[in-house]
Amino acid sequence: MKQPDQRDKYVLFLDDATRAAFDKLQSGKYEDRQLYDFIQRASVDLKTNPFVGIKIPHKQWPKEYVQKYRANNLWKYDLPNGWRLIYTVKGNEVQVLTVILEWVEHKDYERKFGYKRS
Repeated sequence: MKQPDQRDKYVLFLDDATRAAFDKLQSGKYEDRQLYDFIQRASVDLKTNPFVGIKIPHKQWPKEYVQKYRANNLWKYDLPNGWRLIYTVKGNEVQVLTVILEWVEHKDYERKFGYKRS
């Protein structure tokens, strides 16, 4: 029988600017506060299971994710109201880090990842 993953799991933001953008949502208009809550709930899910999202096929990765973020895997977590949370997972024998890179609206996600041209 396979043992469950006993590694420590953490969810963090790519950098201080991404964290600040997230924190700013909390004091924004209603839609921003709602998005803040959605991302909070997603963080709880990701801490429990970093692979709960959908793995994005490598051929669809924008170059910036490899160049700017040095990602070697990309995942999306579907949030309510058409938002997408983009993250990468890094780990070793002791811990798993889920790094939130950004959140984008569905139409921007489709364009950025090559599902829709415009």
